[in-house]
Amino acid sequence: MKTRMKKLISIVLVLTLGLAAEVAKADFTFGTPIPVPNVNSSAQQFAPSISADGLELYFTSNRPGGYGDYDIWVTTRATTDDPWGTPVNLGPTVNSSAGEGAQSISADGLTLYFSDYGLGVVRPGGSGGYDIWVTTRATKDDEWGTPVNLGPTVNSSADDWSLSISANDLSLYFASKRSGGYGGTDLWVTTRATTDDDWSTPVNLGTPVNSLYNDGAPGISSDGLLLYFSDTLQNPRPGGYGGADLWVTMRATVSDPWGTPVNLGPIVNSSRNETKPIPKISADGLTLYFGSNRPSGYGSWNVWQVSISPVVDLNGDGIVDSADMCIMVDYWGTDEPLCDIGPTPFGDGIVDVQDLIVLAEHLFEELNDPTLVAHWALDETDGDIASDIANDNDGTVYGGPAWQPEGGQVGGALAFDGIDDCLSTPFVLNPADREFSVYVWVKGGAPGQVIISQTNVAGTGRSWLCTDLSEGKLMTELMTLGRGGGIPIVSETVITDGNWHRIGFIWDGSYRYLYVDGAEVAKDTESFSMLESSDGGLYLGTGTAMEPGSFWSGLIDDIRIYNRVVKP
Repeated sequence: MKTRMKKLISIVLVLTLGLAAEVAKADFTFGTPIPVPNVNSSAQQFAPSISADGLELYFTSNRPGGYGDYDIWVTTRATTDDPWGTPVNLGPTVNSSAGEGAQSISADGLTLYFSDYGLGVVRPGGSGGYDIWVTTRATKDDEWGTPVNLGPTVNSSADDWSLSISANDLSLYFASKRSGGYGGTDLWVTTRATTDDDWSTPVNLGTPVNSLYNDGAPGISSDGLLLYFSDTLQNPRPGGYGGADLWVTMRATVSDPWGTPVNLGPIVNSSRNETKPIPKISADGLTLYFGSNRPSGYGSWNVWQVSISPVVDLNGDGIVDSADMCIMVDYWGTDEPLCDIGPTPFGDGIVDVQDLIVLAEHLFEELNDPTLVAHWALDETDGDIASDIANDNDGTVYGGPAWQPEGGQVGGALAFDGIDDCLSTPFVLNPADREFSVYVWVKGGAPGQVIISQTNVAGTGRSWLCTDLSEGKLMTELMTLGRGGGIPIVSETVITDGNWHRIGFIWDGSYRYLYVDGAEVAKDTESFSMLESSDGGLYLGTGTAMEPGSFWSGLIDDIRIYNRVVKP
């Protein structure tokens, strides 16, 4: 194993790099958001800004011990493995009797940008509304100097606030209500050629980033390719999860335009508000910090963190090993989204050394895959319940199929009689919602029989995996929508020959694929935008109407469904 791994790595390292970047589409998962330990209190705290080395976390708070409305505080740690220390107020040189906050620390840790923040009280010497200020220090051991207003080129008579500085200190993103925008609050950027030059006249980021709604609180990633931001409770963007949400827009290079913003989804966003600025991602791309007023047991607003993990188990077997490395080598130099896992979290549009590095960091790890939305191992010995060991989609057995504790390909299996045996599950997913994959071991069967089907509350449904009526070839009846769609795809591979076969179906958002024993046996000849919607539960071992002839006669084992593309 180790010899083969070294050989594979050697092959990869000598492959040609430097192909043009495409739009990144890497798979990643969020962990469970938690309040940042040792940072939150019974007061309000939000607007986290993490230093590039991960050892300082600045935030805004109105906790006791401050100098005005809201103040800027910092907590530090000796290493990224240590807990955060007791937060310290930045003191009266930076903080004042007015409000300060919504800050952003430069990559070298020597420049801190911030804005007026609070109940409308601003620092003297500004341009009218909330303004952007900057303070510097000679070294990290020195005190912060007297803040300087960025002046009328950057600041306006409107509110200019809630900001984020790029890693090279040459682009400053901020929110503003100034004229020339698309909504109540828009995202703007001011740039400069070098750190010795003056800031330029701010430019509106335009559509599709800005909208008719309120768009603010930007957070730029260290590579400059991701821009996180939030909408507001007063005028949120459509497509959210209840309150104000966090969004992200991406671009292939720093010279390309920003893409259409994407909501970060229901793990990060809640029914409450994730709008207190500013969402900031750590320099290594593995942790997102944000403010939220979701319940936590601390104050009304708290600083939260959520881990970001690349999906590195490319074949979905529960361990990262040489098989995943081989898949990456197969797609080297392409824009295959499954393998475009580096840099974390969204990749860079090409499978190259960056992706190899991420994969190598997880080699030989056994993983609990959060994209595995259902897994019926079928290892039970008796009873009428088949447990979903990944989630809560336990199935109910009907007709009396026989448990085979020692007769499966992966542990036990379930033997179906082809007459009335089947397994019914709750709703797992809608094929129209996103990419997904399903894999299952089967043995036996006959032409026209069904392995997995999905019902529909409208009284219809489709077979996800089944055999054709004449020869027992693997096929799917899941239909694509659009011109040229509406037809099943049939492979040339017979699976009813009495041998064990691991069969699979993949929908990658454009094409349907069928797999048998790790090999692709069928694929759409043209791309489509969507699969037909279905919102019912699943039947395992029969068709959607339990019609005679559709019941499976043989063994079924280890059914796995993922909400992502999984290559065998």
